[in-house]
Amino acid sequence: MDHAQQVEPFDYVIFGATGDLTMRKLLPAFYNRMRSGQVPDEARIIGTARTALDREEFVDRVREALVRFLPKEVRDPSLIERFLMRVDYVTLDGTKSGSDWDGLAAVLSTAPPERIRVYYFATAPQLYGAICENLHAKHLITPFSRVVLEKPIGTDSATAEAINNGVGQYFPENHIFRIDHYLGKETVQNVIGLRFANPIIEAVWSSDFIESVQITAAETVGVEGRAAYYNTSGALRDMIQNHLLQVLGLVAMEPPESLAADNVRNAKLAVLNALRPITGDAVRTETVRAQYTEGMVGGKPAPGYLEELGEPSNTETYALLRAFIDTPRWKNVPFYLRTAKRSAEKVSEVVITFKTAPTHMFSTPPIANCLVIRIQPHEGVELHLNVKNPATDAFTLKESVLNAEFEMGGGLPFPDSYERLLLDAVRGDPVLFIRRDEVEAAWKWIEPVLDAWSENKSPMETYSAGSYGPSKATTLLAENGHHWHENME
Repeated sequence: MDHAQQVEPFDYVIFGATGDLTMRKLLPAFYNRMRSGQVPDEARIIGTARTALDREEFVDRVREALVRFLPKEVRDPSLIERFLMRVDYVTLDGTKSGSDWDGLAAVLSTAPPERIRVYYFATAPQLYGAICENLHAKHLITPFSRVVLEKPIGTDSATAEAINNGVGQYFPENHIFRIDHYLGKETVQNVIGLRFANPIIEAVWSSDFIESVQITAAETVGVEGRAAYYNTSGALRDMIQNHLLQVLGLVAMEPPESLAADNVRNAKLAVLNALRPITGDAVRTETVRAQYTEGMVGGKPAPGYLEELGEPSNTETYALLRAFIDTPRWKNVPFYLRTAKRSAEKVSEVVITFKTAPTHMFSTPPIANCLVIRIQPHEGVELHLNVKNPATDAFTLKESVLNAEFEMGGGLPFPDSYERLLLDAVRGDPVLFIRRDEVEAAWKWIEPVLDAWSENKSPMETYSAGSYGPSKATTLLAENGHHWHENME
């Protein structure tokens, strides 16, 4: 099975190894891939950070993180100890040339020179260029080296270009892996399978049959410990510019020639380039921004965003854009891109609403068919259909839902999205990573909205924590006779 095929031996060097991302996501992902037999015994994970630790102290932190964040059913004490044997640590400030680069070089020099070397930047993006410059100056970039960049790639077009240029001076584009963990989710990848492996779906995948598309990523949590970061980012930058536009690309792209990386990424790029600009007065009519106020989440009181932040702010915690793709396939079909903090429920999904059947023969009009692709939680697909209501003698209709859940064998949870992506970088397979021109196209489309919002050309709405969002979001859909999925009857 592909899932059990080992990759080549590698050294994975993580900058920012003491941070939450490394402990919560990256290390458990490596453990699970080792557990599945994909990580060879010679592989090493080398942490670096400014925190002064020796190897034993770092290993203790890794052990605690694995016990804390791994599901109980996959936690094996003996396997954890075997995993820890592959872990090393160097105290290092990647931005300073006078830091302990010799220590890192000494660790790396014990491996064969042809060993695959992956540098993972789990740091602030503005540090990427300086780290690459030092890797180059210390002769640590080999022909077999790759670099993985965490989002966000900049905060606008100019900063994104600066980051890409800084990294691109030292790594060729085919060795740069810009990670978007949404693309590692099995259900996001399944958009491709559902569309192109099922003729009954692909045959109706156009404006001839589709009324609207909703792409939602909502969370019940607030900004909490991320308030400082979030207040400089906001919902539009944090979720829509990257995650949701990538999902949009997969949903709306033309059939690629193959699943080769550049064919898929070219198809997504064509979608981004075909997005109708949202500029000028359109920002007021086609977008909604809002902040959550105090409310109830899960039956418990939740403070408002400004209370959590402790200061005034013009940063949105809710963002909605009505997008149009100016291609023959998608003529005049609205794509509603929505993300929210402190929502009524945690949900990521794609909702395809089809046009209603053109018939008047039934006493109850048929509802619009609806295809729901659940990204998380409860991964799967729902198809909402009209059937005869068996509870009445009259030929009336009722809604029936075909529900296909995506499941792993043995009752195990789906692999975390990082599991696939971490080893794809070792394989040198960039299909689920973002190419530079995709980043640039996404910023080009989003930036006019960001600029208009920063100048308050679209009012800041509010919504109660624990609700689905501001009333204006419902009104925007109602203008076209549409409803949010949670409000559909």
